[in-house]
Amino acid sequence: MSFFIGLIIAIGSMLGGFMALGGKVSVIWQPFEFVIIGGIALGIFIIANPMSTVKDTGKAIKEAIVGDVPKRDDYLAILGLLFNLLRELRSKARNEVEAHIDDPHNSPIFNNFPRVLKNQELTNFVCDYVRLLIIGNARPHEIESLMDEELVTMRRHKLKPYNSLTVVSEALPALGIVAAVLGIVKAMGAIDQSPAILGGLIGAALIGTFIGIFTSYAVLTPLAQKIKLTREKQARIYVIVKQTLLAYMNGALPQIALEHGRKAISAPERPTIDEVENETVIGRNDAPAAEAA
Repeated sequence: MSFFIGLIIAIGSMLGGFMALGGKVSVIWQPFEFVIIGGIALGIFIIANPMSTVKDTGKAIKEAIVGDVPKRDDYLAILGLLFNLLRELRSKARNEVEAHIDDPHNSPIFNNFPRVLKNQELTNFVCDYVRLLIIGNARPHEIESLMDEELVTMRRHKLKPYNSLTVVSEALPALGIVAAVLGIVKAMGAIDQSPAILGGLIGAALIGTFIGIFTSYAVLTPLAQKIKLTREKQARIYVIVKQTLLAYMNGALPQIALEHGRKAISAPERPTIDEVENETVIGRNDAPAAEAA
């Protein structure tokens, strides 16, 4: 929603100022200039990127516009899942815990946290590193190094749409010049016409430069930045898993390990200690008792 609000303000200010100066809005509407610039931009975007990135960019744009980022409930869900898994590791045989990791979709622990389970990539991330805990041969610094490498790779992959759109955004002013040059070429073909007609053709040509610059700096650049922020927030939840599991591997109790993960959440979205205890520790401890009663 904020994207559309900002875009409306930008376009409204531009059109309002232009009209206040005495300009006619109809002059700005040059559909073929839009076709030239938009078509070339789309073409070079497809040329420069594999189809997987093209598809992911469409998905990233949708995520950025709707604000598809982890919410407080998502953080509580991952913390709750990690607490239950770590508690199982401390109290039960490794083969019993391994059953949850091998088939998370049929695990009662994972099914208690559908917000995590519906994210297949996050589920796999948790299962992979809990499995390493079960094996027990890896040292904490080795696991941390492996996690860091995977997180760097993941971030690089998630930011491909941002990098791709940024390149196109930087090219748009030049593409606007291309459209303007074509318009000037057309105007030169009518050099024998009246000044009124020739002036209209030159004005229409210059709209190409305007479209390229405006689209670059007022649309694509902020959209790319919003995609970057969205994808970085989505990746942040993996850091919570990393910090929690590493703290446990270094000897922390599940409750203390959970606090390491909670501190990895940015302050505006971070749940309080009481919320974490109520939703993950106390609530889950009380659930079996209630079912037994």
